[in-house]
Amino acid sequence: MSDGREGCARQGGPGSRQGNTKRAGRLGVGSRCRRLLRYTGVVAGFAATFLVAAVAQAHIERPSYWPLPQADCSITPCAGGAVPVARSLASATQANSSSTTRVVCQDDSLTRLKASIARGKQYGYDIRPNDHRTLSDTEAQQLTTINAKLFYMCAYHEIQPAVTDSHNNDRVVIMPGVYTEPTSRSKPTDDPNCAQYKITDTQGGDISGAVSYPYQYYCPNDQNLIAVIGRALGSGEDPHPPLVDRHGIPNLGPCVRCNLQMEGSGVMADDVVIDAGDVSSGNGPPLGSVKDVGIRADRADGFVLRDVLVRHAREHGIYVLETNGYLLDRFKALGAGDYGVLTFVEDFGLIQNCEAAGAGDAGLYPGAGAKTNTGRDTNYYPTARYSQEVRYCDSHHNLAGYSGTDGSATHVDHNNFYDNALGFTTDVVTAPGHPGFPEQGDLIENNNFYSNNFNVYLPGSPIHATIPEPVGTGLWIAGGNDNVVRYNHFWDNWRRATMLFAAPDGLICGPATAVPVDGCDPTKFSTSYNNKFYGNVMGVAPDGSAQPNGTDFWWDSFPTNTGNCWYDNTAAAGKSVTTSPPLLPDCTLLPSVGTGSTNEFELLACFVAFQSSAYDAKLCPWFTTPPQPGSGSVLATSSLQSNQQLSADICALYGDTKTALCP
Repeated sequence: MSDGREGCARQGGPGSRQGNTKRAGRLGVGSRCRRLLRYTGVVAGFAATFLVAAVAQAHIERPSYWPLPQADCSITPCAGGAVPVARSLASATQANSSSTTRVVCQDDSLTRLKASIARGKQYGYDIRPNDHRTLSDTEAQQLTTINAKLFYMCAYHEIQPAVTDSHNNDRVVIMPGVYTEPTSRSKPTDDPNCAQYKITDTQGGDISGAVSYPYQYYCPNDQNLIAVIGRALGSGEDPHPPLVDRHGIPNLGPCVRCNLQMEGSGVMADDVVIDAGDVSSGNGPPLGSVKDVGIRADRADGFVLRDVLVRHAREHGIYVLETNGYLLDRFKALGAGDYGVLTFVEDFGLIQNCEAAGAGDAGLYPGAGAKTNTGRDTNYYPTARYSQEVRYCDSHHNLAGYSGTDGSATHVDHNNFYDNALGFTTDVVTAPGHPGFPEQGDLIENNNFYSNNFNVYLPGSPIHATIPEPVGTGLWIAGGNDNVVRYNHFWDNWRRATMLFAAPDGLICGPATAVPVDGCDPTKFSTSYNNKFYGNVMGVAPDGSAQPNGTDFWWDSFPTNTGNCWYDNTAAAGKSVTTSPPLLPDCTLLPSVGTGSTNEFELLACFVAFQSSAYDAKLCPWFTTPPQPGSGSVLATSSLQSNQQLSADICALYGDTKTALCP
């Protein structure tokens, strides 16, 4: 490639794979390649430690595959091939020869509805904290009439039986109430009778025990409070080891619950509560989780979920996997151990009008979306497009508001990410086993990133962080290419508004991880290239007041990285955009080539902290709440910055090149 990513591999040959700089020197590798190889060696240990921790904290996921983009027209209407269109609630009460509506209710559903309508008429209601709406008399009367008909149709008091009885094109309507699903709760988790359906996972074929699709098919409530299993089993067995090319789901069976719509019938999402844990704790902690997942939609092409609140799952509130076409609308996901919403290896997806809060990892996680934009395989995706969109959502009081490991081709617009530790992350650092390396081609525009200073690492925090991330940061790209960050507002993020840094391939698929990842080569440096930051407003709140960020733009300037540009960004009147390093390339006057910077001190210090398996602020400053800009306080310097060994490691990173770090 012209950007130099393969240069070290060409010169270093086999020696470079092991990070052996003495051998590399004899093979004629230049100083630039030596310092890159040293960097890979320094962080490889972090990768191994981090991945072991990630596997230990949750059940092992199965190898997953992108669904082919074509619609499945074996049923009518076709399933997939586009974001599904939601059917109106009123239509659920009308006879339809091609669809059956199953209604779930509780004895007091109508009483709850009347109370919600009364509140809505008097005070209005919130779709999300930043979207307050009113309820008119006409709307209230229509909703009352519809629910009266639904109550007459009601034949279920738990949701899972209604889902299990459903078929293609059917609907499950849930009337107001709190649903704990006692039958599903009673099913054993990690049932020995289901163990026969576990398979080898993606970790180089060395770790077994991933929960397969047949496991979900035969034991749907082992992990899930509610399971929407969209397809029958296909013929044959899952590939062992998993395929490297993840286009197309092996052994795909026929649709049995495609085009299924699940929805609440209340005024707002809060009227239908699906609780996978401790009901007595309301919308807050403790979780008291009894199931890993609140609602799981697996291979459920054309899936629609609307107007429900899901809370207290041990891992994920809403989990959509290997699905072609989904719509998640007007929902709330609260108090999940990992992700409020996790969508994985999806295509034609839309998440909108939502609130996500209280997650130990991220409120919203559209991970490993089909790579349909930059870097796509044109045999599958001849025309560039976005495979998923997230819009009109508020994500707050999580470790991260948004996370998308290898979440390529995702359009993120008109959202509010606030009061998290980190507002937004897309990364490749946690990518082993995730299809889509390297992350590419997101469009992040017209969002608000503000006040992301919520320190989940403090003693007594109700949010239990699952991974290390920098408190006080609006957005970071932790290894990613061809992303556009434009027309957003960043304010009051006390550490930084944005961060961009590279993650060498050796982190993802090197000797420390032993993970085969399509597109990843431990001898290359594939991230971060060609990221654009422009048209953003820095340090200005919507009311026009100046609320500065600690630093507006931060870059590691990793050697060999090219094409990263910052231009036409503005600050408050009389203020300047702040950057580290002091001059960032605009790709017009300044060429964009990474040369290394003192910012490597911080990254390496935090990598060392990660290896310690502790969130120690003495090692890494990320776990300390930064001072408010302009307050006069100074953030304590990491003690490791004066550590001789760390200094030696950093100087080794730059080889024989004279820098500010190693004069």
